[in-house]
Amino acid sequence: MDSYSYIANADAAAIETLYQAYQQNPESVDFGWRKFFEGFDFSQQFPDGAPVVPSAATNGAPAANGSAAGATKAEPAPGPVPQPDTYGVLNTSASTNNAPGLASGEMAADKETAVRNLIHAYRSRGHLRAKTNPVRERKDRKPRLDLPDFGLSEADLDTPFRNGEVLGLGTQATLRDIVAALEKIYTGPIGFEYMYIRDPQVLDWFREKVERDSLAFNPGVEYKKRILKKLNEAVVFENFLHTKFLGQKRFSLEGGETTIPALDAIIGKGAELGVKEVMIGMAHRGRLNVLANIMGKTYEQIFSEFEGTAVPDLTMGDGDVKYHMGYSSEVETSTGLKVNLKLAPNPSHLEAVNPVVQGFVRAKIEHQYEGDYHQILPILIHGDAALAGQGIGYELTQMSLLEGYKTGGTVHFVINNQVGFTTDFEDARSSIYSTDLAKIIDAPVLHVNGDDPEAVVFAVQLATEYRQQFHADIFIDMVCYRRHGHNESDEPKFTQPTLYNIISKHQNPREVYNAMLVQRGDVDAELAAQMDKEFRDTLQARLDLVKQKPLPYKYQALENEWRSLRRSTPEDFEQSPETGISAETVEKVAKALTTIPDGFKPIKQIDNLLRERRKMFFETRVLNWAAGELLAYGSLLDEKHIVRVSGQDVQRGTFSHRHAVLHDAETSAPYNSLNNIGEGQEKLSIFNSLLSEYAVLGFEFGYGMANPTALVVWEAQFGDFANGAQTMIDQFLVSSESKWQRMNGLVMLLPHGYEGQGPEHSNARPERFLQLAAENNIVVANLTAPANFFHALRRQLTWSFRKPLVVMSPKSMLRHPLCVSPIEDFTSGHFREVIGDDFVDAKKVKRVLLCSGKVYFDLLDEQRASNRKDVAIVRMEQLHPFPKKQLDAELAKYPKAKVYWVQEEPENMGCWSFMLRYMRRELEDVISRKPSASPATGYNKIHIKEQKDLVARAFDKPKEAVADGNIIATVEVAKKQD
Repeated sequence: MDSYSYIANADAAAIETLYQAYQQNPESVDFGWRKFFEGFDFSQQFPDGAPVVPSAATNGAPAANGSAAGATKAEPAPGPVPQPDTYGVLNTSASTNNAPGLASGEMAADKETAVRNLIHAYRSRGHLRAKTNPVRERKDRKPRLDLPDFGLSEADLDTPFRNGEVLGLGTQATLRDIVAALEKIYTGPIGFEYMYIRDPQVLDWFREKVERDSLAFNPGVEYKKRILKKLNEAVVFENFLHTKFLGQKRFSLEGGETTIPALDAIIGKGAELGVKEVMIGMAHRGRLNVLANIMGKTYEQIFSEFEGTAVPDLTMGDGDVKYHMGYSSEVETSTGLKVNLKLAPNPSHLEAVNPVVQGFVRAKIEHQYEGDYHQILPILIHGDAALAGQGIGYELTQMSLLEGYKTGGTVHFVINNQVGFTTDFEDARSSIYSTDLAKIIDAPVLHVNGDDPEAVVFAVQLATEYRQQFHADIFIDMVCYRRHGHNESDEPKFTQPTLYNIISKHQNPREVYNAMLVQRGDVDAELAAQMDKEFRDTLQARLDLVKQKPLPYKYQALENEWRSLRRSTPEDFEQSPETGISAETVEKVAKALTTIPDGFKPIKQIDNLLRERRKMFFETRVLNWAAGELLAYGSLLDEKHIVRVSGQDVQRGTFSHRHAVLHDAETSAPYNSLNNIGEGQEKLSIFNSLLSEYAVLGFEFGYGMANPTALVVWEAQFGDFANGAQTMIDQFLVSSESKWQRMNGLVMLLPHGYEGQGPEHSNARPERFLQLAAENNIVVANLTAPANFFHALRRQLTWSFRKPLVVMSPKSMLRHPLCVSPIEDFTSGHFREVIGDDFVDAKKVKRVLLCSGKVYFDLLDEQRASNRKDVAIVRMEQLHPFPKKQLDAELAKYPKAKVYWVQEEPENMGCWSFMLRYMRRELEDVISRKPSASPATGYNKIHIKEQKDLVARAFDKPKEAVADGNIIATVEVAKKQD
């Protein structure tokens, strides 16, 4: 270990300090040093040879060579100083045993140190030699666990060593006993990887479990029968499907059937430790088996889906394949405890469901279990190739301990098939293990042989106990194999002929375990054969349409909230509901936003901000964008709705506009203004996220999926940062209602607008969302008024259904003098899908400029500066669902005018293609930037020129004639904000 570098450097002062600390309190020093000093003290008492007498000056601190610093000795100096190897472990192989004149007491101390190093090495690297692979020899990872690596030999095997005490073997255990114990604990069917844990309490707890409980683990005969029963169900279920539905894809669990008794054990152990609900996230492999044999989905339901006789529910969309659907049930454990189970719906993007599960669990912890992590347990089931290869795993791991995202720890279960589609593990990762990301958060890993169900059960029970004890993540890496190819019709011998020759002859885990039990006398072969026949008969009966009674299920509180909602209809989008608030509510929220506690010292800029807020709310009575947004949040909190906002820098706001959380100038203590509105209000949860889009957006989607009464908001730092979360947008946000009948009201705020900030800071890619928009699946908006944003947010919870809302939110508009709304627009009214033009004379209008978002203000500048009463500007605040009724009513005012779509984006981007879907006959043409591969120019002068030209064409004027002063001023404001 690293601490031994002191010895190699002969830093006597450092060692003396450590030794003095050890004498005062042995627990205060590193574990390795503690044991080293124990060995030193032992050598002082060794009966043979000359005693080592420490000098008074050093208070007995051992020197770098193992004697006391400054000690006087009649014997010559010992041999070479032991040097730490590349693992940080002392290598005593430099023949200290044979050093001339070495005192026998000192030799014994060196040997004790060597044994100590041997034990430490097994604890640190024994997993590299563990027998975890059921179908092939493990790759040599150079564990360096042989006696000569530590200066020991077979001649020492029968020598007693005091260090046997640390393994519970007593002080007179021989080296032979010590090695045998280490081999049994650390190189058996479980490889324990945990010595990197830095918390001494956690490390000691886990080591105690490994070295005591693993040796003593011996489930009773009844539990062994339960393991065999669950294995039997898993194996026969797969075999039956393979026989009856030949050639159909099912992504079987064959080779990894021990997953079923493993999950059964996690649920059972969790229930004993207080778990009331388990949320499982997994990809498609083994999912049908989990549904049948863990979740309790009836075989009749599963078989009818295979037979094609199931009548799909297409009322909300087009559905999904059978191995992607979610499921809920309530099961009873073997000890009679009830547990609510949920399996999250998932896409084929293998790890994408993981943050969704975490967000779902966080919502349940906060609003059903009153903050008690004990009562709900997330389980994530991974494939080895997916866990190692997909970046979402790293993002999720980094989230796991953060205040805004922690869920009290997750049990990660890896079904390690050793093959990803056709890619062998050696080509699938650079790390030794697929679970190596666990080390970044000191999460222990248990590598276990999937052909040893009892070892697997021990591993998962230990993992569950660890999670409940420390509320932290833990990983089980179950090494198994995949009986077939990627699916049942795939030929695996194309790419792994040698491996699959072995697998084809290898018995399944049930047969392996059954033979083990028979050999040990726990059960007999007749019982196993009887179980097999009974289960096959049951399957056949259910296939023959003998009814199976579904498990009873009691809906939880949040689930009943969902059940009270309804599905949307097209008529719901013809006019938005009333969402105004009372003047009294405005007053309450305004006071909270403009008041700070006594003694709180804000910085100068915040003082100015508070003065500006007071002026807006109490003097001018006109609110800007940030004030309108905070008023929406505050009004919902006052109505006892949950408001959760997360994303990068959301507390302050990327453009320094929101300032939902203030910080004391002297102490940095935070103050959340909206948490001080009044008694009984909900608290605003607003979290600056880690620098992740994919995982954080998935987390917030999961939160929104659990709780329909919460306003859940994710904000991108810049709109195009949503690129990093495109998988989550495609697979969950826009399609979950159609695929899985799951509504969600998540709000995405994507800063968007052309202010000369370059290709990466201009365009939130509205065309992508609009391409994905159909069947009223999402709301896409590009707003121009703070009050309309206020109403859009409140509408999310006023509707009797839920839809995701994607807002192309502003940057320069945050401080634009015309982007404001009077208080009256907040105390009455509703969201306006289309906003007309009250400046023009309708009879004189020859041209209508139809637009959306920030470009409106650029057009408005020119319209007012040139006094163009013949050109009307109509704003489409909502693009999807397409507000045809409202738009037709507005355009009807100008029957003789030509209608142009105007956008800032290049012609191949923005909303133009979408508008053609709905108005190909009404629209004359598009006015935009030229088609481009890049969203925007990187040169500010070019940007300004393009914007001037765009406005000029919109008003059918020569380029040089456009009044551009205000446009340039707007651009300069935007540049200062970035």
